Amino acid sequence: MASTAPVTVEQLLEIEAIKRVRILYSHYYDMADIDSLMDLFTDDAVCEFGPNYGGDWVGKERIRAGYEEFSGDAGQFTGAMHANTNEWIELTGADTARARWYLLDLSLSGPADQNPLMLMGIYDDVYRKVDGEWKIERTYIDFVWPNREYRGPREAS
Repeated sequence: MASTAPVTVEQLLEIEAIKRVRILYSHYYDMADIDSLMDLFTDDAVCEFGPNYGGDWVGKERIRAGYEEFSGDAGQFTGAMHANTNEWIELTGADTARARWYLLDLSLSGPADQNPLMLMGIYDDVYRKVDGEWKIERTYIDFVWPNREYRGPREAS
């Protein structure tokens, strides 16, 4: 369970830096900027998306291939917008953190009168600071709508 104790200014700066990673993730993915997206991951990162969404991607090479497969032409808007909200970030050490985010995935490729909501999910991330920069070490996503695939919060490590 996360603490509700007050945080220091230094901790707030670290939390803001982690928020920036997830925000950049969405912008880079939505614009198919895979090179910049890869800079947000540790070399040994793991993306756990489950069997219905590409399975587990282990290591940067596999992660790059997975995102290239799903994103289309490099540098072009993918037609999707990943909106992250309700962040819950916990610093677990000087160089480690956990976070959860709600995801609203919107499709802008349909007609204007069509509901743009494609899916809703919950990201569950582990972050590690590498050479002074926060990176995604592990991420998984529970797809909670329209599918109901909720595994719950990651166990503390």
